[in-house]
Amino acid sequence: MNNFQASERNFVTRLLIFILTVISVLSLSLVALAQTPGASPTAPAIAGVIGEVKDLDTAKNQIIVRADSGVLYTVNLTEKTRYKRSAPGAKTLENATVITLADVGSGDRVWAYGRVSEPQKTVPAQMLVVMSKADLAKKQEQERAEWRRRGVSGIVASVNPSTQEITVSSRTLAGAPQSVIIPVTEKVMMRRYPPDTIPRYSEAKPSKLEEVKVGDQLRALGDKSADGTHLTAEEVVFGTFKIAGGTVTAIDPATNQIKINDLQTKKPLTIILKPESVLRRFPAGGGMMLGGMGPGGPGAQGPGGQGPQKQGPGSNGPGAQGPQKQGPGAPGPGGGTRGAGMNMADLLERLPIISINDLKVGETIIMSSLQGADPSQLTAISLVTGIEPLLQMMAARQPAGAQGARPQGVDLNSSFGGMFGGVGVP
Repeated sequence: MNNFQASERNFVTRLLIFILTVISVLSLSLVALAQTPGASPTAPAIAGVIGEVKDLDTAKNQIIVRADSGVLYTVNLTEKTRYKRSAPGAKTLENATVITLADVGSGDRVWAYGRVSEPQKTVPAQMLVVMSKADLAKKQEQERAEWRRRGVSGIVASVNPSTQEITVSSRTLAGAPQSVIIPVTEKVMMRRYPPDTIPRYSEAKPSKLEEVKVGDQLRALGDKSADGTHLTAEEVVFGTFKIAGGTVTAIDPATNQIKINDLQTKKPLTIILKPESVLRRFPAGGGMMLGGMGPGGPGAQGPGGQGPQKQGPGSNGPGAQGPQKQGPGAPGPGGGTRGAGMNMADLLERLPIISINDLKVGETIIMSSLQGADPSQLTAISLVTGIEPLLQMMAARQPAGAQGARPQGVDLNSSFGGMFGGVGVP
């Protein structure tokens, strides 16, 4: 082979390598382009909708699902749709069981997998993954019990960046403040409720110590020290909430709105209730039930000379008859109350849940909200009605002659701090 032939072969080899390199680069670019959302009108839409079953029409093979965004979607089912039941909290479908449409019920949480049509708000479901309402309720109750047993809640009193510690303060039913110091290490999962929303515990965003502010409401899960002054936390969830209260002046079930006169500003407020809002009622006779924690001290009698009053059958509030009689808040020996050390969060989250139809004009409510753009409107996360006895009890503890010695002078944030978190656990 002469020098010319060798040179020609080397040139052809280099040319082929160059061409193959260019083809490879172009191929990778096309793949990346195809995977870019909006790169092509045939790009796949969202792979399904996750939410709660609001209605089910087996004759039409359709279910109505309220997505976590609040939007209603019609899920169309066919003979090819597969149905599976998954346990709450499962990360895969490995242990999911095969079910039928007859096993799906209102209130179940579902993932309707299919190509979503946003203009029509429809989903032709290839597969429907179901978590039953009963299974979800059982799991949430187990988690709530864990947070009650091993958790603390309250208002952030201080944040110490140098020691990486948060101090949380809450008030007991006896009026005594409780403070707990929470060290924040790399082992603590920090999460924050996003602003201007109905916060869901499952959607709390990853956060860090620097985002915690004095006045935030906070809950932490972990192991308490023997004296109860420290908590070695596993998880911390917090948010910047607003607590408001006032007298109900109007109720409109058609629009899910109520109007109140603000307890402190005396200005009218419109309270908007969403499907996720939780309404509770402080029980009738609750003031007498708390008589042992009034200004007269433990064992003080309520109005009419009666001691703590038991509630009627069917009530699941503190002090109710039945098995809960032995739980927190039950009457103790000598007419005192073992629940005097319970904080407001523990008390109020045990109250029975009601609907807007159970509210009455003239009642006093307290509620929590995340700040929105319009200060004259608040979206309720959690609302408690019939709260006058608690407000009167707190006002009576104010120093004699003080301006705050009346219900409208009660500091709602410090008194009820920690009672309102996000929807669901904790």
